[in-house]
Amino acid sequence: MFLFHLLSTAFLCGLIWIVQLVHYPSFFFVPEERFAEFEKFHQWRISLVVGPAMLIELLTAVMLCLQTTLGENPAFRGSLFLLAVIWLSTLLLQGPDHGRLERGYDRKLIARLVRTNWIRTLSWSARAVLLVLTLIA
Repeated sequence: MFLFHLLSTAFLCGLIWIVQLVHYPSFFFVPEERFAEFEKFHQWRISLVVGPAMLIELLTAVMLCLQTTLGENPAFRGSLFLLAVIWLSTLLLQGPDHGRLERGYDRKLIARLVRTNWIRTLSWSARAVLLVLTLIA
C-alpha cells in the first residue's frame, strides 16, 4: 500500500511541475474569445487525470495511518501535513480561480493561479522527498 501511495505522490509531483511550468502559463496565450471554452475543456480533462490520482493518494494515506505505525514516523507525518496543505490550496484557491476563469479571460486571475499554484508544486515536491525518506528509514 505504501508503494501505491508513493507512486501516486510521485506521479502528481511530476504532473504539477508540468502544470506549473508549461500548462498554466500557456493560459496567457489562449485567445480571449475562446478562453471560457478552453477553461471548461481544461477542467474536465485535467480532472480525469488528477482526480483519481489525488483520491488514491488520499485514500492510501488514510489507510496507512489506520493500518500501520507509519503515523509515528516524523517524515510521514510531515508528508500528511503537506497533503492537507495541497487539498486546502486546491479547494480554497485553485478550484475557485478555475471557476471564475470559466466566465472568461482574466490576466490577473491567471497570474494569481500561476502564483498560488506554487503552494501545491512545492508541497508535492516536499511530499515526494519525505515519502522517500520514510521508505529508506
